[in-house]
This record gives sequence, structure tokens and C-alpha cells, in this order.
Amino acid sequence: MNFSQAVKLAIAGIRANKMRSFLTMLGVIIGVSAVIILVSVGQGSAKQVTGQIESLGSNLISVNIRGRGEVSGLSYQEALKLGDRPGVSGIAPTISSSVTVKYGTKKVDTSLEGTNEQYATVRNQKTSAGRFLLPVDVEYRQKVVLLGSEVSRELFGFGNPIGQEVKINGVKFKVVGLLEEKGSSMGGSNDDKVIIPITTAMRLLANPQISSVSLQAKSKEDVDIVVRQVEAALLRKFKDEDNYRVFNQAEMLSTVNQVTGTMTLMLGGIAGVSLLVGGIGIMNIMLVSVTERTREIGIRKAIGAKRRDILRQFLVEAVVVSSMGGILGIIVGMLGSKAIGTIMNMTMTVSPGVALLAFSFSVLVGIFFGLFPANKASRLKPIDALRFE
Repeated sequence: MNFSQAVKLAIAGIRANKMRSFLTMLGVIIGVSAVIILVSVGQGSAKQVTGQIESLGSNLISVNIRGRGEVSGLSYQEALKLGDRPGVSGIAPTISSSVTVKYGTKKVDTSLEGTNEQYATVRNQKTSAGRFLLPVDVEYRQKVVLLGSEVSRELFGFGNPIGQEVKINGVKFKVVGLLEEKGSSMGGSNDDKVIIPITTAMRLLANPQISSVSLQAKSKEDVDIVVRQVEAALLRKFKDEDNYRVFNQAEMLSTVNQVTGTMTLMLGGIAGVSLLVGGIGIMNIMLVSVTERTREIGIRKAIGAKRRDILRQFLVEAVVVSSMGGILGIIVGMLGSKAIGTIMNMTMTVSPGVALLAFSFSVLVGIFFGLFPANKASRLKPIDALRFE
């Protein structure tokens, strides 16, 4: 018996027992689709987080001050001096706090960021209406504010807030700009905030200490050099490396990729277990099939079929069942990934490599779990098989 004949017999056997064959495939279908869906979720999450980090700005270097006692932060001038180094193209010191913003009878609790005009370039923050901060706003402590899209909707609905006056912690500010939507990230919504000049924020919050500084390097090659220079300057001031943290965008992306890569492997491994369960189902059904077809095996051996012919027939049946289940699993997995991506508002792409790997694994499962029943069938003695009732 050649391979094509074995395949034809396997397909005929599947057609003869459609429901049983489908239930046998079901475990493989679920396993393959689960692998594809979960790996797609992991990869989609990684792309989303990576995109959010990259949207913060190119060649970004972040400085967080965790000083204690009297030296708990930097003054505005000290923060600006961190940018007076070769390789730095922009610097944006930031003061953050929670505030209450009020317009008429409406109010919203949100986060406030006090910064300078370079924040727009360093942090890739654009405006959808109005303007961003100007140097004159920082120099003269102007009471101007830019609203995040969520804050604007809460206070003004879908109306134009430009030129209106709002109160921040009871102090009047003029709205000069509306920030472009950035969506959510691991730290929460990027649109639930307001931005005012840093000098105004220092007076409003009675906080002259800056604990966060964002710098932009001129190129990727300058990032490491700038990081070393900034670390040296901070060490001279704070005397202790534990009082500050300097990290760059590449480090953040590397950490995220490591975490999401591990998560994706873990999700794929969990889904792979269901493929093994599907393989056990194939083995059970094939063992039942061997028992049911014992007399058929006896007749075929009596008329000259060799052991390898019987082994090949039952092994091919197991592989055909698992392969068809793998193909259906890929289709279900692709449709499921698309549906989950729509629900989670996430870009989900099924990698051809992952689909091929899942299909190959389903075939290997068919071979592995089909080998024992096939071997059992091939070892039956013709006389015993013919006498089987």
C-alpha cells in the first residue's frame, strides 16, 4: 500500500464516522487556535506598549530624583544645566501633582504637569488646537493652561475650550491649547492631564523642587554619552546613586520586550498543553478504532498485507485527523485573534511562523499519539484477529 492509498482510506474512515472524527479533531482545533490567539495577544500587547514608549519621544532620556532631606530635588536652573552638554537637543523639567480643575459648575480631578516650551519636542506632545507653551509663558509665570482631551470633554463636552477660563485649585487660568490624544499606557491615561508653565506650577503648588527631567539626545549614538554625563553631574550633587535614576528609551524597550517575550512564551506553553490533551483524544479514538476493526485487520493480513502496511494505514489516519484539526484550528485562531483585537482595541496580527509552528506541532502530536495504536494494530496475529468477536 502506497502513501496516497493510505490517505484515501483515512479520509474514507473519517467520512464514515463524521461525528466521532470531529470530536477527535476538536481537541486539536482548540489547542492550535488557543496557541495562535494567546501568542497573538502577547505579540499585540508588546507592539502596543512599544508604540506607546516610542510615542513619548525619540532618543528620550528620563531622570527621576529620589533625594531625601533638604536636597530632595533640583531647582529649575539646576535642571536646565543638565541640558548644557554636547549631544543634548532639548530638555524639559517637570513638576507633577494632582489638582482640581473647574469650569462653571463642572469640575474634574486630574493630574497637572508644570513644564517648559521644550516639552512638546522632547516628549513628542502635539496640540490638536491652539498653541503649546511659549518661553514668555515660563519667564513671566503666565497663568495659561493646555487641557488633555479627557479633561476637555469633561468640562466643555465637544465644544471649543480655547480662550475660556478655568480654575485650577481655585486660581484662574486661560486655556490656550488642547493636547492631541495619546491614549492609555501602563501608567494610566495620557489624556487625563493639564499642562501649565513650570514657573507658574512652582508658585501654585508651593514646590520649588523638580524631581523629574526629560532630555532628548541629538541621535541614538549620543544617548549613552549623555546618560553618563548626566549621571556624573547628579552624583556630584547628591553624593549617592540611590538618590536618582537615569534611564533611556532603549532600556525601557529592552525591558518591555523581555517581559512581553516571556509572557508570550508562557501563554504559548499553556495553550500547548491543550494540544497534548487533543493528542490523547486522538490516541483514545484510534485505540477504539483498532478494536472495532480487528477483523478487518485480520482479513487484510490473511490476504497478504504486511505489518508495515497496517502500521502505515493507522498512523496516516491519526496524522490526517490531526492535520485537518490543525488547519481548522488555524482558521479559528485567525478569526478569534481578529475578534479579540476588535474588542480590546488592539492591533492583532497572526504571524505566519506561529501558525506554521502550531500546525507542525499538531502533526507531530498526531504522529506521536497515533504511533501506539498503529503499532498495536500491526502486531495483531491474523488468526486471533479473524476469530475476534
